[in-house]
Amino acid sequence: MERPDELTRTADEPLDLAPRPQVDAALAAAIYRSHFASATEATPTVVELPGERDRTFRIDLDGRPAFVLKVAGPVEDRDLLVAQNDAMRHLAARSTDLAVPTPVAARDGRTIVEASDASGVERLVRCLSWLPGTPLAFAATDRDDSDLARSVGVAAGEVSRALADFHATPFARPFQWDVTRAWELVARHRGAVERPDRRALLDRWLIASAPVAAGVGALPRSVVHNDANDHNVLVEDGRVVGLIDFGDMVESVAIAEASVAVAYAMLDARDPLAVAAAVIDGFLSVRPVSTAEREAILPLAVARLALSAALSAYQQRRQPANPYLAISEAPVWEALERLDGVVFDAPRAPSDLLARRRRRLGPSLSFAYADPLTILLGRGAYLYDDHARRYLDGVNNVCHVGHAHPRVVAAGAGQMARLNTNTRYLHPLVVAYAERLTALLPAPLDVCYFVNSGSEANELALRLSRAATGRRDVAVLAGAYHGNTSSLVDISPYKFDGPGGAGRPDHVHVAPLPDAYRGVHPIGTTDLAAWYAERLTDVLAEATAQARPVGAFIVESLPGAAGQIVFPEGYLGRAYAAARSAGAIVIADEVQVGFGRVGSEVWGFELDAGAVPDIVTLGKPIGNGHPLGAVVTTRAIADAFANGMEYFSTFGGNPVSAAIGLAVLDVMRDEALQANALAMGTLLLERLRDLSASTSRIGDVRGAGLFIGVELVRDRDTRTPAATEATGVVEAAKAAGVLLSTDGPDHNVVKIKPPLVVGEREVERLLAALARGLAKIART
Repeated sequence: MERPDELTRTADEPLDLAPRPQVDAALAAAIYRSHFASATEATPTVVELPGERDRTFRIDLDGRPAFVLKVAGPVEDRDLLVAQNDAMRHLAARSTDLAVPTPVAARDGRTIVEASDASGVERLVRCLSWLPGTPLAFAATDRDDSDLARSVGVAAGEVSRALADFHATPFARPFQWDVTRAWELVARHRGAVERPDRRALLDRWLIASAPVAAGVGALPRSVVHNDANDHNVLVEDGRVVGLIDFGDMVESVAIAEASVAVAYAMLDARDPLAVAAAVIDGFLSVRPVSTAEREAILPLAVARLALSAALSAYQQRRQPANPYLAISEAPVWEALERLDGVVFDAPRAPSDLLARRRRRLGPSLSFAYADPLTILLGRGAYLYDDHARRYLDGVNNVCHVGHAHPRVVAAGAGQMARLNTNTRYLHPLVVAYAERLTALLPAPLDVCYFVNSGSEANELALRLSRAATGRRDVAVLAGAYHGNTSSLVDISPYKFDGPGGAGRPDHVHVAPLPDAYRGVHPIGTTDLAAWYAERLTDVLAEATAQARPVGAFIVESLPGAAGQIVFPEGYLGRAYAAARSAGAIVIADEVQVGFGRVGSEVWGFELDAGAVPDIVTLGKPIGNGHPLGAVVTTRAIADAFANGMEYFSTFGGNPVSAAIGLAVLDVMRDEALQANALAMGTLLLERLRDLSASTSRIGDVRGAGLFIGVELVRDRDTRTPAATEATGVVEAAKAAGVLLSTDGPDHNVVKIKPPLVVGEREVERLLAALARGLAKIART
């Protein structure tokens, strides 16, 4: 990467280097009073607004916005400002539906005056009318609303039509925001982008879009407003009513007006290509263009986004103190990543992908939805399909710290580029990771084994327990699921009692599931924890009476496949004690709920104070999607396992996995994700319980942190499972852009287990999708 002093510019690009005027609100008020205020006018209130090059202030009179005062930077000369004023007047005269600012004359009749800034430099100053309306970026509107998107296109079309016969020499200038220069400037400034993956994205775009660059010079030209971004487009009642900020006007290809509008309308839309289509439709309804121009709109929109990303990185190097330069950075990069390869040379899934999968992958593999999704990208709490549609991931408890977290990706890639071996060699990362992991667990859990998955972890845990006790029999809970190997399917009632299952093997002993809502306890039972612990004691005693004493009690700290169950308070401690009294080792299966998902604690078993297992198994979130698992146990059990037979896993405990595991722990700590799980989980549970009051279909809401189940029933009195309805809710949520799933023995529990990076915005989205789904099934 180039150093900042190696970043180049040319004489036609001074905008990023020019110092902004030194003007604060007090000085702006003084300038306004000196030149524009009437003699009888009240004292104004002045508020600074964000800006790239100018200093811009809102002038409030009598508590209401009245004017905008713009103090120009040194690169905006008088001729250019005159041309901008003329363009505003021209548009105001031509457009009846779209409001634009108009210049306000000073007391001496001029619309451009001079005033000194705090450093004594003379600046050009204008006063413009204030327009009512809310910037689209801050409006409480659905960015996927096709009518709103079409309104954006209509507004851009009106501007383009009105400017078709407008000419002004100052706009015929080399200008960095001219989209036709995107290829030149992205290539020049890509080195300012710090992340290698993002530089590579820009490089792919440069190559793939080269044919567009070659043909852009033949398109018709015009003066364009060139900045219909979501901070400059004003909306009221779901439609565009105004357009502000004429500082980026330039003579360019006429169709750039549509492309810029499309580029910014796509930001934060769930279905950006559908939004783009609506904007284009609106534009063409007002401003018909040639086929070549129409075909260039979307490619040039992506060019604008690429230009914005590169220039933002470059300008922030030069002006790190100006937050406005990063105002659209995050959504622009997100849009580019989503559109990467979709608009140009798409890796979109071939139409026969489903048929090919069915030919080559086993038929036991299932799909999440009736209409399978093709997912090509993950970022944070979101997944993106082959049409760049965005889905909130409400069910993936694997990508714990967010999909493709850059620190985790960098840790894995960096170590992979350096070394990847196995535990027959010493390596500091593997030991460091074991130390970090055991430090999170209570004593005496202090010995680690590293594996590749939660299934392998549970498999090894069974071997450890058998080596320590000499017993093969296992006690489990009804509805339990512990993994996909043969021995784990044998101890998983969710599997052996389900379709295709062979029933309970003789060495497996099943205790009732402590389900407070639909469990087998008698009605009126007051101490559920004690009642279910006694049933486990009975099962263990019966196994001993049959000369099959149990050697291991394996239990999910919060059962997932059984229906997102939260145990009655005190159950785990009593169950652990009962198992130990019977001579069994306690295995806590934390594969789904470990690492802070429950919010108040790091581990699910810690929800029951004092409950400490003998073995803990870890998987899923441990590597944020990287195949990693772990078993943590006591020194005594580890010593019993060391019976002369070597334990070795080719990939278990490799340095790459250790680097990734450490990065996950670092991100959890630095981003306070356990605290976020508690806060967002508490909010979500509260809102879900509020939602349950509005529908009889919700029988129970339960959970801890971001491990939540919503059980649907057909009748609250009989608690009859509503499996078909639960599937309908999940499908409706998917249509609304939220991915959920069902679980439980009757498949009537909507499970919610998002990455821990979700915020209030995601919680609201999830709730809205659930409400939509519940409303839909209520009508059927």
